[in-house]
Amino acid sequence: MIKDLEAALGYRFQNITLLQNALTHSSFANERWHDSLMSNERLEFLGDSVLGMVVAEHLYRNYPDRPEGELTRMRADMVCETALAQVADKLQLGSHLLLGHGEAQGGGRARASILADAVESVIAAMFLDGGMAPAKGFIDRFILCDVPEKKLHITDYKTALQELVQQKKNQVLSYELTGQSGPDHDKHFQVQVLLNGVPVGSGQGTSKKRAEQDAARDALEKIQS
Repeated sequence: MIKDLEAALGYRFQNITLLQNALTHSSFANERWHDSLMSNERLEFLGDSVLGMVVAEHLYRNYPDRPEGELTRMRADMVCETALAQVADKLQLGSHLLLGHGEAQGGGRARASILADAVESVIAAMFLDGGMAPAKGFIDRFILCDVPEKKLHITDYKTALQELVQQKKNQVLSYELTGQSGPDHDKHFQVQVLLNGVPVGSGQGTSKKRAEQDAARDALEKIQS
């Protein structure tokens, strides 16, 4: 299975233990070794910085007319939890994760926060194994590719959705919590957004606020398409 993942990543590891570490969630490390330092959390820390730097350079070079504040918002939109979880889905990364029994049973392989963290961990593993070139190559192929220009400036999807629906009179938006799961330290929320009482989008996140933003993003995409 590791070879299948390497093929999807487009990179062959010299030190395969780095990739294995990137796939090890803290729930597995705590359950197996009682040591969170054996998890991918340290790699996630490094990967977040590598990803941020590569994306920042890309935006700096390709959008010379954008001010610092807008570049910051663009970067945040491109490396947010939802965007990284979508990358993980393309790679089927969830099926390769090492999760504790409880986390696996609770749907951890599809949890956006876990998937996003794993993507950052894989980036760090590639960086440590082969340097910046393979890490940047991965980011170019899966994160910097085909980014819709019209979405780069949107970081507050709730406000954008509100402004869109207010173009017509008597439009009422509301958000409804439809479910939650996970332990207290890793809660996961599901939310749907309703327009005049009719569901128009759904989302999920590690907080109600993030889930509402994800639901608004989903609604915007559906309405605009």
